[in-house]
Amino acid sequence: MPAINDAKVLIVATHGFEQSELTHPRDSLRGTGATVDVATLDGQKIRGWDGDDWGEFVEADKALSDVNAADYDALVIPGGQINPDLLRVEEDVISLVRNFHDSGKVIAAVCHGPWVLVEAGVVKDRHVTSYHSIATDVKNAGGKWEDSEVVADQGIITSRNPGDLEAFFKKIVEEIEEGRHERKAA
Repeated sequence: MPAINDAKVLIVATHGFEQSELTHPRDSLRGTGATVDVATLDGQKIRGWDGDDWGEFVEADKALSDVNAADYDALVIPGGQINPDLLRVEEDVISLVRNFHDSGKVIAAVCHGPWVLVEAGVVKDRHVTSYHSIATDVKNAGGKWEDSEVVADQGIITSRNPGDLEAFFKKIVEEIEEGRHERKAA
């Protein structure tokens, strides 16, 4: 069970991430002493979505091709509508999610981020929440959708929207400190 200040967390995102859903977990986790890397598809900076227009750029620490799940304790997938829709069609992203899942590591997704978990086949028979507009997608993938600010099921953490980010962050810390979770392979 790693202490949070010894933990390594990976955030995977691309253009169109909901600004606060990347920056809040990144900055809050770094504030605990955790090492947090932001990986993008090509290792270049990405631009967020903030409210109803483009937001600020976020620098990448790594390219997705340079990431190894074995180097991290947790994976965070920010939402927004654009970001997870682009990520869920990238086989390298889906493979990474499955690697985190199959090794029992913490996976956290907020807002539309659970779309990526649906595509990776890791929500079946799990309690999950998300932005309400993708509830049917989660249910169709076998997830047990609920309208709660944060849901954790065997180390898979989901939240609904930016209003839930503090609870989302706290649950990430809690689940990382619990250690690995036993799960069936995806």
